[in-house]
Amino acid sequence: MLKDTRSPSAAAAQAPSPTAEERSVPQAAKHPVAHTVHGRRRVDPYDWLRASNWQEVMRQPETLDAEIRGFLEAENAHLEAGMADTADLQETLFAEMKGRIKEDDSTVPSPDGPFAYGVSYVTGGQHPRLVREPREGGAEEVLIDGDREAEGKAYFRLAGAMHAPDHSRLAWACDDTGSEFYTLRIRDLATGKDLDDTIPDTGGGGVWSACGRHVFYVHLDANHRPSKLFRHEVGSDPTSDVLVYEESDPGFFMGVGKTQSGAYLTIDIHDHETSETWLIPAGDPTAAPRLVAPRETGVEYSVEDDGAGRLFILTNAGGAEDFRIVTALADEVLASPGRETWRDLVPHKPGRLILSHTLYAKHMVRLEREDGLPRIVVHRIADAVEHPISFAEEAYSLGLSDGYEFNTNRIRFSYSSMTTPAQVFDYDMETRERTLRKTQEVPSGHDTDAYVTRRIHAPAEDGETVPVTLLYRKDTPLDGSAPCLLYGYGSYGITIPASFSTTCLSLVDRGFVYAIAHVRGGKDKGFRWYRDGRREKKVNTFTDFIAAARHLASENITSADRIVAQGGSAGGMLMGAVANMAPEAFGGIIAEVPFVDVLNTMLDDTLPLTPPEWPEWGNPVASETDYDTIAAYSPYDNVVAQAYPPLLAVGGLTDPRVTYWEPAKWVARLRELRTNDAPLYLKTNMEAGHGGASGRFDRLKEVALVYAFALKVTGRS
Repeated sequence: MLKDTRSPSAAAAQAPSPTAEERSVPQAAKHPVAHTVHGRRRVDPYDWLRASNWQEVMRQPETLDAEIRGFLEAENAHLEAGMADTADLQETLFAEMKGRIKEDDSTVPSPDGPFAYGVSYVTGGQHPRLVREPREGGAEEVLIDGDREAEGKAYFRLAGAMHAPDHSRLAWACDDTGSEFYTLRIRDLATGKDLDDTIPDTGGGGVWSACGRHVFYVHLDANHRPSKLFRHEVGSDPTSDVLVYEESDPGFFMGVGKTQSGAYLTIDIHDHETSETWLIPAGDPTAAPRLVAPRETGVEYSVEDDGAGRLFILTNAGGAEDFRIVTALADEVLASPGRETWRDLVPHKPGRLILSHTLYAKHMVRLEREDGLPRIVVHRIADAVEHPISFAEEAYSLGLSDGYEFNTNRIRFSYSSMTTPAQVFDYDMETRERTLRKTQEVPSGHDTDAYVTRRIHAPAEDGETVPVTLLYRKDTPLDGSAPCLLYGYGSYGITIPASFSTTCLSLVDRGFVYAIAHVRGGKDKGFRWYRDGRREKKVNTFTDFIAAARHLASENITSADRIVAQGGSAGGMLMGAVANMAPEAFGGIIAEVPFVDVLNTMLDDTLPLTPPEWPEWGNPVASETDYDTIAAYSPYDNVVAQAYPPLLAVGGLTDPRVTYWEPAKWVARLRELRTNDAPLYLKTNMEAGHGGASGRFDRLKEVALVYAFALKVTGRS
């Protein structure tokens, strides 16, 4: 071996200068903290990235510790340096995606009495406007102008908005930090001005009593938990609002709503496997809430009514894993809460998962999923005759809008597929006439016939088959050369729909195959599919995703080094797990607001979502078995000395769902332990939370960054 005899200074002089990216690589300080639980000792070197004043930071981001801020900003600078060569590409992607959005778009107005209500945008506008127009024709009236309300704010998001029964006022809420602490206001629609009834720290939106003098809302405590329901009398001091219900168990979420008939206000108490409903007569807002059935672990139910004293209840009680619909007389149930008087209307059918139900004066409508596809079923109450609304495509997405009215034969639903832009239909439940009200416009043009959507099935390790939905151009070669973006989620029973997306076309038009892996943990194949991907079976979610990736490669749809995996939130946890388990199966990984510090988060019951999340993941505080299960897959805790594919993590400073320090700690540990130097980036949005930037165009800039990363690591930039 030849020896370099040059002096150190001479060698340094002739060595290539480090690039801007190399100079910007952050090195996180290590301040080890030891944790011992159930006799297991762990040392966390990056625990310090969790701000001790995180509750304050959610409301006032400027209070973040300077050392933590410095690290996050250094990581942002490293990202900018590393992705600098894609700046023009990002601008091109942004322009493409913006060009597919109809800037002055609007929804189909939804009728309610003398008015029809909707949402519209103006050209160049970032935020929606809430509008209404006279039902019999007339000028549109702007109730809330989102762009005007957002002026001067780095972040702004409209939440719930509900007009009073007499249409004179609007209860509306907004968030201006990204923390999801919403401020509720009451607007006088005659003057267009807000009253003095400003209520901070709500869950977003309010529900009106039938008289229109009271608004019910959920208050969030300091730990962002929806623990109290209040009744506010319009025009009064909010500090005198009446406490209607308080949930003492921090493991349960709470929400307030109204049945479609308007007869009852509903208090919904639930975690991820158990629910409980209380009713308040909408016409008697000061009445005490009445219980329908006491909570029972593992039993879920939701309540509608027919406006004539009969309750229609969707439930999994009685071993109905895929749910059934029962009826009961309201007076009997409320006098003696429980399930004794419940009688089957739509019996349980294994494999047919009933997702939701809505009652109208003469019909019940349910949304269900069977054989992996959604469908709408109309049930006539008078004679129990029912019929499905059918669709022809192999894979598609359905959405059902409840609307405002109860005494109607018309419902509204939306339909789309990976190749078909969204369509909005009105449907007459008696005549079965389907009326197209709107087709999503793609201003820059979209040729449906240029694309193919397919549903394939990947064999899993245990013999199950994992559905995978594909979208690609007809001229894309399926010989292993095409890059692929493989998306996954797989938690909470959430099914990822095969719906139309204008953004992913920017990848597909560049030769990508866009794929969705419908892994266990969702309900794509019924409730069983969810059960087999949670708690002690959570690893199935990860192995299903890996199986989908390997099947795509083995079928020559793509190849392993061209697969970019993408997931967000709990899907980001999936990204962290597969990065540890099978890094060789992917050419890149994109983890958005990733839930990767699972063990530490599930051990910290002060965090907003921890106690309600225990039914989903397990409770490592109380259970040694749950601790070991989570510790075995928690992405942050399982980073090892191995080569990792290129990786981009994205977080939000004020995110109350997946706190900013989860991706920050994960990236710090990856940078410390990995054995290669593939691109590794962390982007922390310092002015947003879980959903990223709030403006519709600002959000596209974030998507452009993510897609530029996918294109870069697959050699398509």
